[in-house]
Amino acid sequence: MVVLKALALGIVEGVTEFLPISSTGHLIVASSLIDYPATSRETFEIFIQMGAILAVVWHYWRQLLQLVTASAADDQARSLIGKVLLAFLPAAVVGFLFHRIIEDYLFSTRVVAASLIVGGVLIVVLERIQLRFDVQQIDKARWTQSLWVGLAQVFSLVPGVSRAGATIIGGMLAGLNRPVATQFSFYLSIPTMCAASLYSLLKARHLLSLHDVLPLSVGFVAAFVSALIVVRAFIGFVQRHDFTGFGYYRILAGLTVLFFVG
Repeated sequence: MVVLKALALGIVEGVTEFLPISSTGHLIVASSLIDYPATSRETFEIFIQMGAILAVVWHYWRQLLQLVTASAADDQARSLIGKVLLAFLPAAVVGFLFHRIIEDYLFSTRVVAASLIVGGVLIVVLERIQLRFDVQQIDKARWTQSLWVGLAQVFSLVPGVSRAGATIIGGMLAGLNRPVATQFSFYLSIPTMCAASLYSLLKARHLLSLHDVLPLSVGFVAAFVSALIVVRAFIGFVQRHDFTGFGYYRILAGLTVLFFVG
C-alpha cells in the first residue's frame, strides 16, 4: 500500500509542479486523503520534487549545456544566467529566514483552499486584460523584469499559490510574453527547487531509512515521468492558449477543498 501511495503522490507532484495550480497545495490535500506515513512524508516529498526537477533538466539539457558552455565567452549567455540567479534570490532569502513560520502557520488545507481561490480569480481577471508584451525571446529579458519575476516567486512560499503560476504571471505582468515567461519560470525552477530540496534533505537526513528505498524510488520515477510529459505538453499549450481554464480549475479546486476537506 505504501508503494501505491508513493506512486500516486509522485504523479500528483509531477503533474502539478509546473502548472499554475500549486503542487504543494495538491500534495497537502492528497497526502491527507491517502494518509501517507507521516514519519516518511518529509523525505518522500523531497525525493519526488527532485524527480520533477530532473524532468526540466532532461527536457532543456541541450539549451542549458549550450548556455553554460557559451557563458565563458558570451556576455548574453552570462547575462541570462545572472538574471535567473537574480530572480532566485528573493524567495531564497525569504524562505531561509521565515521557513519555520511558514511551515508552522500556513501549511493547512484552509490556507491552500484560500490561495487556490484567490489565485484563480486573479488569473481569470488578468487574462481579461490586454497585457502588453515587449519581450519575445528569453535572452532579451531585462534585469528589472527578472527581479519582478523573483519578487513574484516570493508569494509562492504560501501553500496553494503555485511557484509556476506566480512566476509566469509575474513575468507576463513585467512584459514577457506567455511562452518566454513560461520558459523563464522553468529555468528559474532549477536553482529554486534544487536549493530547496538540498536544504530540506540536509535537515531531514536523519530520517532516511533503507526501508524507504522502494517507495522513494517509485515516487521519484513517477514524478520524473509525469513531470516530463506535462512540461512538454505545457510548452505547446502556452503557444496557443491562455490560462483562463487554470484559473477556473483553481477556483473549483479551492472550493472543493474548503467544503469537503478543510
